[in-house]
Amino acid sequence: MSTHEPLLQAKALCAWYGAAQILYDVDLEVRRGEVVALMGRNGAGKSTTLKALIGMLAKRRGAVRFLGHDISKSEPHHAARLGLGFVPEDRRVFTDLTVMENLEVGKQAARRWADGSDAPLWTPERLFKLFPNLGEMPNRPGGRMSGGEQQMLTVARTLMGNPYLVLLDEPSEGVAPVIVEQMANMILELKAQGVSILLSEQNMHFAELVSDRAYVLEKGQIRYHATMAELAANDEVRRAYLSV
Repeated sequence: MSTHEPLLQAKALCAWYGAAQILYDVDLEVRRGEVVALMGRNGAGKSTTLKALIGMLAKRRGAVRFLGHDISKSEPHHAARLGLGFVPEDRRVFTDLTVMENLEVGKQAARRWADGSDAPLWTPERLFKLFPNLGEMPNRPGGRMSGGEQQMLTVARTLMGNPYLVLLDEPSEGVAPVIVEQMANMILELKAQGVSILLSEQNMHFAELVSDRAYVLEKGQIRYHATMAELAANDEVRRAYLSV
């Protein structure tokens, strides 16, 4: 993989649930150390895009490349082994396992970038600095945590796989404002460590805090692509595709 090639790239990505087509020729890319927001209203196809990228949908078409590998026909575990992390919206923590045990489940070996430099290596100790709440409850079962704490645990477990890039589905959805703030800080910290992030998001304020660029989806198609600052300044696009 050359240094100029995007980490993750989709071309003409289409996806279906059963007979219903949800995505239509989606083109997007994410580069190293970049935070990209995938924005749109409910039902625009944001979560479907993330699931299609990592291979969770039985029916998809188009090209998906990650780190120079063609993953357009791959299973999700294959993409995860390559270093593509996924944090679903529905916080799938193991409720009977403790925080530490949940983290252990996600553990993968250390990784290196193509140029030979070390990729970020995550340990429970490092993650507890990033998520102090989790550090205070290492032995608590996942089922006895608040929604926001479970959200953090899901992110932390994904990071134990030392991903180069994380797909983050609706990180600010349905969690308390204080957790939203911690999520924003966490994303900026990951970016500082060199981790790339593609996040699906409806909350413009949150997306503005963390993102470099944005793609706007409507009815399964990319309608607009620009820097985050350009989207924030474009009232017309925000009214057309983002306002409720």
